[in-house]
Order: sequence, then structure tokens, then C-alpha cells
Amino acid sequence: MSIQLDRITTDANRLNGQPCIRDLRLTVRRVLELLALYPDRAELHREYPELEDEDIRQALAYAAANLEDSIVAFTYEAAP
Repeated sequence: MSIQLDRITTDANRLNGQPCIRDLRLTVRRVLELLALYPDRAELHREYPELEDEDIRQALAYAAANLEDSIVAFTYEAAP
């Protein structure tokens, strides 16, 4: 499965090369923080009208693709 992230941009001369949304001064990390602060998307769009639904989708996809996903074995031993 290929994920298209054409709205995620990086520029070494902008925001220390952090991944941004469409060359805006709005980082992927900030978009994730905004999603936590504004659970109501309508309110989020009022505060950040430049942020489009596809920007949000790609920010989430980018974050998910860059998190380490591993399975940790769990063992349970009863106390004596």
C-alpha cells in the first residue's frame, strides 16, 4: 500500500527542516497538537482556515508512517 504525501514538505531553510503542510509555517507536529486541542473540526477550521481536510489526513498518515510499530512479547508469571 502506497501513501501519497504530496502536501508534506520539508525545507532545510524553513522551521529547521521540520515536515510542514504545503510549505506553510505549520508543522505536522503542530497539526497533531491542534487535533488534540480542537476535537471539533469546524472550530479547528475557523481558527486555521488555511488547513484543509486533506492536509489533516496526510499529517496523520505521515505521523503513523513514522512511528515505530513493534510487538512486545508479554509473559505472565503468578506470584508464589
